[in-house]
Amino acid sequence: MARDTTDHTPLASVAEMAEYLAKGCKPESSFRLGTEHEKFAFFRADNSPVPYFGDASISALLKGMQDKLGWEPIMDGENIIGLGEHSGMGAISIEPGGQFELSGAPLETLHETSQETRHHLDVLREVAEPMGIRFLGIGGSPRWSLAETPRMPKSRYEIMTRYMPKVGHHGLDMMYRTCTIQVNLDFSSEADMARKIRLSMKLQSLATALFAASPFTEGKPNGLQSWRGEIWRDTDNARGGLLPQAFEEGFGFETYVEWALDVPMYFIVRDGRYHDCTHVTFRQFMNGALKGEVAEWQPTLGDWTNHLSTLFPDVRLKRYLEMRGADGGPFSHINALPAFWVGLLYDDAALTAAEEITKGWSFADVQALRDGVPVHGLKAQISGRSLIDVAEDIVSVSRSGLAARARLNGQGQDETIFLAPLEEILDKKRVLAEELLARFNGVWNQSVEPVFDEFQY
Repeated sequence: MARDTTDHTPLASVAEMAEYLAKGCKPESSFRLGTEHEKFAFFRADNSPVPYFGDASISALLKGMQDKLGWEPIMDGENIIGLGEHSGMGAISIEPGGQFELSGAPLETLHETSQETRHHLDVLREVAEPMGIRFLGIGGSPRWSLAETPRMPKSRYEIMTRYMPKVGHHGLDMMYRTCTIQVNLDFSSEADMARKIRLSMKLQSLATALFAASPFTEGKPNGLQSWRGEIWRDTDNARGGLLPQAFEEGFGFETYVEWALDVPMYFIVRDGRYHDCTHVTFRQFMNGALKGEVAEWQPTLGDWTNHLSTLFPDVRLKRYLEMRGADGGPFSHINALPAFWVGLLYDDAALTAAEEITKGWSFADVQALRDGVPVHGLKAQISGRSLIDVAEDIVSVSRSGLAARARLNGQGQDETIFLAPLEEILDKKRVLAEELLARFNGVWNQSVEPVFDEFQY
């Protein structure tokens, strides 16, 4: 998330909140994709984490990127916490532990988003190299303890850090020690949104398995393929995980609003100051719960927009859909994740075929898969099938969807080229986490240090 919103439009009803989401509907000709990725900043000299303050630091990286790109600084008090592209479409932000994030602009093709990511990494390397800083592309911090991980001076993160231990066991690990790749995709109508969120909820754990890349914690194997996936099983289940409602007929914008209303808030922003509101739900806020606590206690559209950004279901609904299941990974994975989902969701024949593959999956089936994937990966089972068999079918469907889009680059290649990493995984029957573990137990001689050399940007 790049910045918190301060839209002062008064908010009075569920209908208004649903209408805000409904304004995301657009014709298929206007569909875009926005790719986001996070990476761990570290010092090359000793693989230690990069602090916020100092000559070689996260703040210095942000200021250096500002000088190179000319983007506008995003401030929290006196501290720079991100950059916004002038059109407001792209952004750079920092996660709680200093994870450096690009939130890409909405673009038409995967070729464009790949070029955008490459340009970002090239410019970032120019800025970071003189500071002795590089970036690690995997899903979980492989070496640093929570105590060793720096904390960014961002007001919303201070509130979350106090709150997370009250509602789950792994919230701080999620905040400070994980990285993800995400893609944001459009819908044309309420029915199209419901169809897409239902399918992508079902398949999010497949993405977790395919992109699993977090098998180490504090220098040792953690017994998991996706530590990040395991962390999300016990972070804050009131606002995360699967939504049973999305599996039911009649799911729509108001259904999502009704769920979101009963999730505790994190904050509201008034006059640039963050007020901790973790003691009330948004519904209670709408009913006047903050009257007497905060001078301007009436709910606004900005409050609602910010609240939506603090919800963490596996597929998050804003004015677009966010696919949230994947671990962070190398450059090829940053391209493969959006390719996987675009192929499935932006071609009607592919969407129909994927629905047919998953039609017999109940909510309980999908929940059991979500629970099993962090440990078992593609060896997990659902509805009597091995997940790797499902993966082969689904990736093939995605390929057909991308081929049907027929979006070509300058060399005449379509977007199916970006599925190559996933097809290689399926051919080898080994995900990146398993490859990392094989190296740890082999050529790395029981050390995680080489991961910083071999998987750096």
